[in-house]
Amino acid sequence: MSSNTLRQKQSGNIASGFEFVQTVAKVTGGTLLGITMLTSSIVAGGLVGLAISFRNLPDVRVLRTYAPTETTHIYDLNGKLLTSVHGEANREVVPLSRISPELKRAVLAIEDSHFYFHHGINPSSVGRALKANWEKGDVVEGGSTLTMQLVKNLFLSHKRTFSRKVAEAVLAIRLEQILTKDQILELYLNQVYWGHNNYGVETAAESFFGKSAANLNLAEASMMAGLIQAPEEYSPFINYRVAKQRQALVLSRMRELAWITPAEEAAARRQPLKLGKVTSFQTSQLPYVTDAVKQELIQRFGRETVQKGGMRVQTTIDTKFQRMAEDFIGREHGRLQRRGLWGTELALVAVDPRTHFVKAMVGGSDYEKSQFNRAIQARRQPGSAFKPFVYYAAFATGRYTPSSTVYDTPVSYRDGSGWYRPRNYDNSFGGAMSIRAAMEVSRNIPAVKLGRAVGLDKVIEVCRTLGIKSPMEPVTSLPLGAIGVTPLEMAAGYATFAANGWQSDTTFIVQVSDSQGQVILDNTPKPKLVLDPWAAASMNSVLRSVIVSGTGKEAQIGRPAAGKTGTTSSERDVWFVGYVPQLSVAIWVGRDDNRRLAHGVTGGQYAAPIWRNFMYRALDGVPVEYFRPPSDFKRPRR
Repeated sequence: MSSNTLRQKQSGNIASGFEFVQTVAKVTGGTLLGITMLTSSIVAGGLVGLAISFRNLPDVRVLRTYAPTETTHIYDLNGKLLTSVHGEANREVVPLSRISPELKRAVLAIEDSHFYFHHGINPSSVGRALKANWEKGDVVEGGSTLTMQLVKNLFLSHKRTFSRKVAEAVLAIRLEQILTKDQILELYLNQVYWGHNNYGVETAAESFFGKSAANLNLAEASMMAGLIQAPEEYSPFINYRVAKQRQALVLSRMRELAWITPAEEAAARRQPLKLGKVTSFQTSQLPYVTDAVKQELIQRFGRETVQKGGMRVQTTIDTKFQRMAEDFIGREHGRLQRRGLWGTELALVAVDPRTHFVKAMVGGSDYEKSQFNRAIQARRQPGSAFKPFVYYAAFATGRYTPSSTVYDTPVSYRDGSGWYRPRNYDNSFGGAMSIRAAMEVSRNIPAVKLGRAVGLDKVIEVCRTLGIKSPMEPVTSLPLGAIGVTPLEMAAGYATFAANGWQSDTTFIVQVSDSQGQVILDNTPKPKLVLDPWAAASMNSVLRSVIVSGTGKEAQIGRPAAGKTGTTSSERDVWFVGYVPQLSVAIWVGRDDNRRLAHGVTGGQYAAPIWRNFMYRALDGVPVEYFRPPSDFKRPRR
């Protein structure tokens, strides 16, 4: 807005008022300007003399490129706002052109009606303010110019001292020399505090009236302008009667200045106002998701940038799908309780194998009761759900196929000063069998033998390739899942199998833009072939057999699917991790205190049915796709 904006016609009634002002300005403009400049120069000279000791005053030239801190907003895949992230200042910066003319006039009327005519300080403003305040019996106009208020808020303490006032005046004069009036007004309106942690006009308008600052009408604008002197005291959320009194003062001042007509004043006073709600520090729509997104952002950009950088973050999450997953886990938790598994928790992660975008993530049965996110923060033993990584490593050598023979026979390995003797879940031995059969019935001993045969370091290398970053050591029990991993790592690892070895970085974030709309992070999938296609297809074939005729029968969903059960020793953790070509899902069930769930609890009995029931919902309307057979690919050379 320029000075001309204040002279624009507001209605037919106000036109004559502004024409009068314009006529007077034409006759006396030169004289008025000369007097103003002379007065300002004299006062400025005196102030400079008084401020010789202010050798370390801030350099206002930094404001040429100054960008106020802004709130970061996190959205779902479809643009729905999930949460906002900020420190003390909840702010969204908007250009002057996107601020209601009524609000600009209202603020200038009550704070600095001569803003477009002075040069930072207004010697007569103090006397005029005293007179106006005496007549109204209240503070209707401040002695400080708007420019002085701005430099005080940006650079100086709010302690009322003569030296601070002198510094304030000096800095105001300097600022007026390097920025235009419109630039100063824009900075002021985006910087000023409006109460309830709202900084800047945009967040204030959204909070008080549920609309953008561009759309404020005269009644709303005049109420907001009245808050600046004491935002919390005059807040309509705290005392609506006092807020209306302040609104009346602003409207009266605007009428006295002939910026509105008496009729417009009366109409604005009568107009009912629909208040919004405090928007700062509101709870997230999807807290498990937004907590994870914030963690990923902080790792990439740092906490300071996330809280103050004004980022616009598009996540990979569809709100409807995520809420379906959360409701589902809540119901399944209740069913487990009814089955006697008291004190249990669940976690679910769904990853799209084609993009490695996280589609849903539920870290527990009830976020309100526990904010601990078991999907990404809890490292639990995967048990037999780890075996596919071992068998893939074997297939990738080219020496083994799903039909290769392994031996389920007693074996002992030196382990420190003792011996490690792996055993099967039922303490029996099956003798010679194929890899497919060993996987179907989840025999432990063949997996241990095969892990040692291909090399445990090689198995760890496969895990790292698949994005599993949890600590692991090449111990003999590694093939049986004697390490801690997260459900996210498991779902993402299996997703690469589902994609026949193609992988992008697993993420919750599609794109991040800065406050100016410039893209600073683009997670558009860039798939790379990280696994041998034949070995991955062989793994898919074997894991399909687990569901068709093995321990995962309870996971059958009426379409081609692959997966693996997992049950740890002493039944502390049970898993089912499975996939179709379009979706990979990990289900974990356990206790936070790591105690035994119950005797005889297995992943096939408890986790697989949960996975099945979720997939029925998740794949509703999704077309059936088939896995490519190993015969489509060339077997690696031995």
